[in-house]
Amino acid sequence: MGMTISEKILARASGQPSARAGDIVWAKVDKAMMDDILGLRVEIAEKLKLLGAKIWDPERVTIISDHYTPPANAKQAEIVKFTREWAADNGVEHYYEFAGPCHQVMVEQGRVAPGEVVVGTDSHTCTYGALGAFATGIGSTEMLGVLATGEIWLKVPQTIRLRFDGALQPGVMAKDVALKAIGAVGHNGATYKAMEFCGTTFQSMIMDERLCVANMAVEAGAKNGLIPYDGITQTYLRELGVDGGYPYESDPDAVYCQDLHFDAGSLEPLCACPHEVDNVAPVRQVSGVAIHQAYLGSCTGGRYHDLAQAAALLRGKKIAKGIRLLVSPASREIWERCAREGILTSLSEAGATVLGSGSSRETAPLTLRALGIKTIVAQSYARIFYRNCINLGILAVECAGTGSISEGDQLEIDYQQGVIHDRTTGEELPCDPIPDHIMELVARGGLVEYLKERIQKNA
Repeated sequence: MGMTISEKILARASGQPSARAGDIVWAKVDKAMMDDILGLRVEIAEKLKLLGAKIWDPERVTIISDHYTPPANAKQAEIVKFTREWAADNGVEHYYEFAGPCHQVMVEQGRVAPGEVVVGTDSHTCTYGALGAFATGIGSTEMLGVLATGEIWLKVPQTIRLRFDGALQPGVMAKDVALKAIGAVGHNGATYKAMEFCGTTFQSMIMDERLCVANMAVEAGAKNGLIPYDGITQTYLRELGVDGGYPYESDPDAVYCQDLHFDAGSLEPLCACPHEVDNVAPVRQVSGVAIHQAYLGSCTGGRYHDLAQAAALLRGKKIAKGIRLLVSPASREIWERCAREGILTSLSEAGATVLGSGSSRETAPLTLRALGIKTIVAQSYARIFYRNCINLGILAVECAGTGSISEGDQLEIDYQQGVIHDRTTGEELPCDPIPDHIMELVARGGLVEYLKERIQKNA
């Protein structure tokens, strides 16, 4: 039985000949990225010092101050200053500030190669899958473990294959491809799964557009999004001066949990309507709905191709009275190129406000821990929330039958067998068994305590 791209990458990273969906592996991390908002100031710097640990390999670490640049207040300025100084003190040479949203900067600076395992403290880290990398967002506690050891535990995801064939019609862009996929899969239909995009549509899709599609995978709950490495990837990376990596493609007999096919030639401009991203409708069906503000930019839609297309549409025209159009190029490099080519001027003359380049949080599990909660039971969890709970020592149990549990019921959970005994009603409910590795982390009080024991043992 063959392997998917995700399985091949995690097999290599864990030093195993093969990996299968559902396996728990300890994978070596190739690159780690932190931003200013969920980076060092949230436990990482303090706990790394407490552990007496140093960064396993500063060359593999990138720190980007993007959410708080420029700072809106003194507190944000302090955070950026702390982040900048910590990077210098700890030998992290790949520090960027005022360069743009972290994901575009990571790509432009050649910090990602195909087949690598890349983790970042932002949910849209999956963007790098456009380059054939296994890239996923993690919480601050988990990043602490990565910095200290260079490793991370990962559950090998099942893969959904999404094949788009045919040429896109004029005016149809990568965002429409992504929305079509999310509408079909659902806003949580890919939770803890990989989304692998392929087909003839992608064979002619430029990298700016591929990055947009991979970026949006997390909106379906995906652990990662991937586009197979090909000649377009190779040419793009060579222009950035990136060599090496591990180009993979899925085997013909690889196993997918879903296999979806789309006629890209029949796609039309789409819109995600309130209140979920999978509530997708053709733009023509919502024409006439009044809007007050439009936004073009950031790490999803602010690349050169996006801005150039918008400028072409608006050149010689004016936006409607009472409408605000905000434009934020995805990086300083893109801002400067668009400025040189008159693209920003065209947008500004149309009435747009051109901004500078700037951009999953761990707050909820931290609140649960502060309240002394040790175990939670729910039908399902967002992937990052689940991992953050486990890494903070909170056991998160998935049970499809939670609707029959009432407030005040006394529950007993058999973690190994995967059964919840409701002692109040006498009902037995099946739940997902908890692997020994997860129980070990929770039993020690979370990842920090686990690492403390591990480091002391190896000292």
